[in-house]
Amino acid sequence: MSGVALPGDDAPLPPPSTAALPRALDAVYLASIWVAGAAILMMSAIIPWGVFMRYVVGAGSQWPEPIAILLMMVFSFIGAAAAYRAGSHIAVSIVTDLLPRPLKRFAEVLSDALMVLSCAFVIWYGGRLSLGTMGQSVAELPWLPVGVTYLSLPVGAAITLLFVVERMLYGSQAQRPIVRYELPRAERQEGAD
Repeated sequence: MSGVALPGDDAPLPPPSTAALPRALDAVYLASIWVAGAAILMMSAIIPWGVFMRYVVGAGSQWPEPIAILLMMVFSFIGAAAAYRAGSHIAVSIVTDLLPRPLKRFAEVLSDALMVLSCAFVIWYGGRLSLGTMGQSVAELPWLPVGVTYLSLPVGAAITLLFVVERMLYGSQAQRPIVRYELPRAERQEGAD
C-alpha cells in the first residue's frame, strides 16, 4: 500500500501529523539531524586542529584523521536518513514525472521496495561487518574498536528503513513543517502539533 491516496484505494490512513508512527519518527528525525550536525561540527573543528598541529606546531597528532573519518561516516549515514525523510536527497524524477498515474504509482511502489531491500542489505552486512571487527582496534587509537567506526552503516540504514516504511504508509513527509527548516519557527511548531 502506498501513502498516496488514489481513487479506489481503501480508507486512507490518518494524516501524518496525528498518526502515532510519524509523530514518533519526528523525534528520530530530529535526533538524526542533531547527531549529523554535531558530527560535522566536531569534524570541522578537528581537521583544522590536525593541520595546525602538523604544519604550524610541527608535532602532528595521530588522532584527528581517524576521528574525522568516523565523524564523516556518522554525518553521511545518519544525515542521509534524515535527508531521505525530508525529501532533500538526490532524486532524478524527470522520467517518472512524465508517466501516467498508474505507472507513476508502480514506479513509487517499486522504488520503495528497492529502498527496503537496500536498507535490509546494509543493515545485515553492515551489522556483520561492525560486529566482526569489534575485536580489532584502530591503529592510531587503540581504545577504539574498528567495529565502532562501521556502526553508522547499520544504524543509518535502520533509521532510513523506518522512514521508508513511514513513506509507504503515510506518503512523503517532505512538506511537513517539521522538515521544512526554511519556514518560520511558529509555522513549524504549528504543524508539529
